[in-house]
Amino acid sequence: MSAEIVMPTGHDIAADVSFELEELDELVGELLTDHAERAARDARIVALRLGIGGVRPETLTRIGARYDLARDRVRQLYTKAIGRIVREAGRSGHRATQVFAHRYPVDTGDLRLVRMLLAETYATDTDLVAMEWSYLKLRLAGHEPGDAKRVAGYVMQRILGWQKKTASILAKLHVPADGADELVLDDVEWSTGSAAPLPTESARVADGDDDGRGRFYLAKVGRDVAYDSAMVARLLRTLDADPAVAAFQEEPTALTYRFDGEDQVHYPAVAAQLTDGRTVLVDVVPLGRIAFHHNRIQTELGRVYAHEHGWGWLAWTGSALGPAQLVARSVDSSIEERLATDLTQGAYDRPALAATTTETGMDLLDLAGLVLRNDWQWDRMPMRLSASPSRPPSP
Repeated sequence: MSAEIVMPTGHDIAADVSFELEELDELVGELLTDHAERAARDARIVALRLGIGGVRPETLTRIGARYDLARDRVRQLYTKAIGRIVREAGRSGHRATQVFAHRYPVDTGDLRLVRMLLAETYATDTDLVAMEWSYLKLRLAGHEPGDAKRVAGYVMQRILGWQKKTASILAKLHVPADGADELVLDDVEWSTGSAAPLPTESARVADGDDDGRGRFYLAKVGRDVAYDSAMVARLLRTLDADPAVAAFQEEPTALTYRFDGEDQVHYPAVAAQLTDGRTVLVDVVPLGRIAFHHNRIQTELGRVYAHEHGWGWLAWTGSALGPAQLVARSVDSSIEERLATDLTQGAYDRPALAATTTETGMDLLDLAGLVLRNDWQWDRMPMRLSASPSRPPSP
């Protein structure tokens, strides 16, 4: 593995977004649902760790706090559960094995696999569990344990290399003339109220120093700053280099809510105070996942919190495309009308949605734009597309 693979600091993730990539998450979710019939807690630990359903992965420390378990015990339970899930998938002939085998053939060279897995890691904002996801993908594809562990190890080496070299790599990230890596203030949803003071410390304390997180020194705040992924690192470095930003505080608040019968906590990525006195709350939401129902709940919580504090709000997707651009995305009107009509009669399940996207040629961003524009509800676990609960059906 001599070829250098560098961190995609300026990479627009739009090219890596696809239904096929998101299907991998869904298939693992199906396997976890089956596993939960025998070991509900262990299946939930795996789901939290991997971020199944399109949400952010959690550190072992946070999962341990949730279940009153030591960090190492969480790791043990996760590892045992993954082994059982892989064996059960093989014995049952679950369709996941065919899908993963097609995407990661066993005769593929290590370098190609590593490049693919790294691109997927960046596009899904899952650096925190890059090794775990890579290993699971390869095992489900039929790779031998030793081979899967080796390639996953290469992936993790690259992630660790990014973390160790973050300061020097990101120092080279100058804001380009076209503004591609500036904070896009045109997309901020501003509040008209007076701005509350910028917090002076992170709200994330339970795992703030978890050794799975990256760290680098940023001059504007005068200290080391922790981050979970290359996307978050890119955003923080952009803020540090942007002359319009006076100061910022990462993960300034904890937003609590209930989802699927469980208490949840979400930490928006960063609050940035501008030189003109305004403050904007910015959250990282990967482009391919911004329309998922759970992420939209988190986004709305962030927007409400920001506006209650007199701040602006921005969902940053790792792409030049954001929510506003997706809402305005051009999609064949006949497709939109067809979906809207069908949804008045009932929800789409996974097979129906897959058949429709294949027939119409819609890609994932087309569907995301339609979901946001029409306020439809796109659930992931299980996959389900339904009409907006807040809009009455058309007569």
